[in-house]
Amino acid sequence: MPEIPLVPAHWRFPAHPNSVRRARYAVAESLPQVLRPHLGDDLGLLTSELVTNAIRHGACQEDKGFIELVLWPADGHYWLAVSDPGAGKPVLAHPSSDAENGRGLLLVDRLASAWTVRPRPTRGTSVIVGLPLRHSG
Repeated sequence: MPEIPLVPAHWRFPAHPNSVRRARYAVAESLPQVLRPHLGDDLGLLTSELVTNAIRHGACQEDKGFIELVLWPADGHYWLAVSDPGAGKPVLAHPSSDAENGRGLLLVDRLASAWTVRPRPTRGTSVIVGLPLRHSG
């Protein structure tokens, strides 16, 4: 009999700044206790950054947009997908040293072992990041 995979954790939060803290807490609490020391901080930063970006750039306050998160283990990683209803595609930028923002995806690029941006099948965009279950080196 094949090994049955874990069911991914899934959340929906309103496109509101208060959701950043709630999303970070939900993701942290869903990690197995044994993985929290290794993955907790980085996964928390990635969650905060991606949810903040989704609220600022992808969700329409007018249509009461929601941000969706999915967290699952696969292929030696924990994967996090943060999705919003927006059509825009986040792009890795290199802001000037005096810029007040624009460094979010640089953080994502530095922390995640892999990441990508994918259109959703119906409407919106997902940013997917992966953190390895084991330390490299």
